[in-house]
Amino acid sequence: MYNDLKQINSHSIEMENILEREGLRFALIGGGSWATALAKLLLNHQEKISWYIRDEESIEQLMNTGHNPYYLQAVQFDPNRLKLSTDINEVICEADVLLFAIPSAYFMDMAVQIRCDLEDKFIITAIKGMVPVDNISIAEYFHINHQVPFSRIGVVSGPCHAEEVAMERLSYLTLSSKHIEVARSLCDIFACSYIRTIPGTDIYGVEYAAVLKNIYAVAAGVCHSLGYGDNFMAVLITNSFHEMRDFLHASHPDKNRHTSTSAYLGDLLVTCYSQFSRNRTFGSMVGKGYSVQSAQHEMNMVAEGYYGTRCIHEINQKFKIHMPVAEAMYKILYEHKYPAYIIKQLTEQLQ
Repeated sequence: MYNDLKQINSHSIEMENILEREGLRFALIGGGSWATALAKLLLNHQEKISWYIRDEESIEQLMNTGHNPYYLQAVQFDPNRLKLSTDINEVICEADVLLFAIPSAYFMDMAVQIRCDLEDKFIITAIKGMVPVDNISIAEYFHINHQVPFSRIGVVSGPCHAEEVAMERLSYLTLSSKHIEVARSLCDIFACSYIRTIPGTDIYGVEYAAVLKNIYAVAAGVCHSLGYGDNFMAVLITNSFHEMRDFLHASHPDKNRHTSTSAYLGDLLVTCYSQFSRNRTFGSMVGKGYSVQSAQHEMNMVAEGYYGTRCIHEINQKFKIHMPVAEAMYKILYEHKYPAYIIKQLTEQLQ
């Protein structure tokens, strides 16, 4: 009987939707373009937010001018509505809801600094990448390493370039959590006149799809720089979509997943085609002969697809899914094979 009672209490905690509580305190972790756009969204509904930025100069500029000096400088903030800090534990400990929006390449540098107990927090990840080396998603990291139940984890996904969100161009976000009621509460946090929100429960699928679409955007950039046209690009992206669908089905089956929706196919399309796509830009530079290091240095931005390529390659050693586009990118980026030769080989495998 005691064990039954423990199980009931555990289930009650698991099912609790803390996003329905009054007076929740929100904290944003990250200082880049996506974090800046998300800060703008949060302040549509929150009177004040805490914001961790590791760079002291950025904080000083934000306090003095109301602008992020390095990213999306046109966005205007009221400094009185921001509690800015370079102390991540101060920001996290004082908040109830934590929104993470930093490049996955820097995630562990940040994560190892966390000393606060996260079990009673609600975690929202807007990171479109994976934890390097461990090859797990951000949601899985918090669940495994900080014992945060999946019912207290949300994922932001969908075709949503930070630049367009900042310009208030109509965009669609998918907000996913284990329970649909929690996902709907997440939608209320971000919805506004220029943001349409879609609730979902496929937290695994949308996170891995976000990793994969960045890899395929790198491929699109490489092919574009090599002179391949729109006809070929359509074939490339069609095959990339099939790879994404097959990988998600094999690694995390979900009978309710619809990969033709905006969180999967839509995000893939915009990342492969958009002028704002840093992964496509990165691929284009690699295709022109830049080394990985020189391309990253010149962009001054992180291309998540570079890191995701290795993670997916290593995960796929277990599943053995046929993924010629992703494997072509691994050969170019990590085995340093000649892009024109690898893409020529790839053209023989596409349908």
